[in-house]
Amino acid sequence: MGSRTQFATRPSSLVIAVLCFGSMAGALMQSLVIPIQSELPALLSTSASNASWVVTVTLLAGAIAMPVAGRLADMYGKKHVLVTSAAVLLVGSLITALSSTLAPVLVGRALQGAAMGYIPVAISLVREVAPPHLRTGAVAAVSATLGVGGALGLPLAAWIAQSYSWHGLFWVSAALAVLVLAFSWLLVPATGSARSGRLDGVGILGLSVGLAVLLVGVSKGSGWGWGSATTWGCIGGGLAVLLAWGAYELRRRSALVDLRTMALRPVLFTNTAAVLIGFGMMAQSIVVPQLLQAPEATGYGLGQSILAVGLWMAPGGLMMMAMAPVSSRMIRRYGARITLAVGAVVLSAGYFMALFLMGSPWQLMLATIVACSGVGIGYAAMPTLILDNVPAGEAGSGVGVNSLMRAIGTTTAGAVMAALLTSQLQEMAPGGPSIPTSGAFQLCFLVGAVAALAGAAITLLVPPEAGRRAVPGPDADQELPIRKAGSPEPVRG
Repeated sequence: MGSRTQFATRPSSLVIAVLCFGSMAGALMQSLVIPIQSELPALLSTSASNASWVVTVTLLAGAIAMPVAGRLADMYGKKHVLVTSAAVLLVGSLITALSSTLAPVLVGRALQGAAMGYIPVAISLVREVAPPHLRTGAVAAVSATLGVGGALGLPLAAWIAQSYSWHGLFWVSAALAVLVLAFSWLLVPATGSARSGRLDGVGILGLSVGLAVLLVGVSKGSGWGWGSATTWGCIGGGLAVLLAWGAYELRRRSALVDLRTMALRPVLFTNTAAVLIGFGMMAQSIVVPQLLQAPEATGYGLGQSILAVGLWMAPGGLMMMAMAPVSSRMIRRYGARITLAVGAVVLSAGYFMALFLMGSPWQLMLATIVACSGVGIGYAAMPTLILDNVPAGEAGSGVGVNSLMRAIGTTTAGAVMAALLTSQLQEMAPGGPSIPTSGAFQLCFLVGAVAALAGAAITLLVPPEAGRRAVPGPDADQELPIRKAGSPEPVRG
């Protein structure tokens, strides 16, 4: 009752808009430095290998932060975690904006990645503050920003980098962080009550070390070599740490992640599908820009500038947001399970289109729009399936783990696409640099299509009753039932 009283003082649309804006600002950090990635070694006076960590450290920090932030939100309250995440984004942005050497830039970028913990907390909070008849659409809108921020970040960052100093990228992110911090502090209600429990410091450390080592091995496999002992040492070591972490968490009364809840069939299959759909989302973000930028002398390249690439990709990002209300209506009519499967199939269709539409930028834009439509539909449906099948007290943690699974998919996509693009090379001139062949790009599109179809198939393994729940109409004011883990009947959240 207290949460309703607090929320009544603020229009729901305003709170939802703040959560969308904050989530989009956090997701923007994924693609912020991509336009200047090739220039980073010179800008930071370091090697190309070291400079690549400016991107990698952000993805790693984001992957670790999302499940941790979700758990902290369940324990200490969602608003506190949102405000803290915004403050972390501000500090990270300022450190990076004021730095010109590698070490402080890596610290700042890690903090920017950690701020992505805002996203799963915002998704779980919007379910509490939105009126019952708007909940599905609000969850869809906030969830879709995870893809939208990354997609729209490319043209925005390219324009800033070309028009101003590269430091301007981080001054802009600092300004966004100030707005997110102010809006979250002033406009987001402190709903519900915090859950009792002790902070699982060992669990946080184990998850952080295991994920970091594993994802470093995956993301650096192409550079180190897939036959390298370092690559497989990281992958094997990361998996070993995660297995030990899982055994420890199962014995904890107040665990960082309730693995028994995560093992429930609807949650497990949804998270597995999240890996594959996250893979599909990032694969096209990696491959299409390279194809657009490839020299025309290759016979297939389209010779576009960085800014032009960003503009060709931007409609896809906008389409993700446009699909949020479509996904909401589909969830109401057909359930989240079918909606997620449809999104994965549409994503796959976009990749199949790209196989035959490589001849001009506008053709690739069409294929990207279709693929991004599928991502928008799928990303919006995932948290609904998760929230329908975890206890109310595990909402933040459940969505955080789902976001982590998407992050694992995107990180894996980078490694797989790099390996595929280097599997078929051609020389532009005798003794000159080798570049991917057109067949390598087509292979990437084919793998993306298959991954998305596999995601659709896994989604259909979710029990039908888990993916469809009655949503109250405009005149309803009751709380939606939340299924308690292990209970056949829903209980009131």
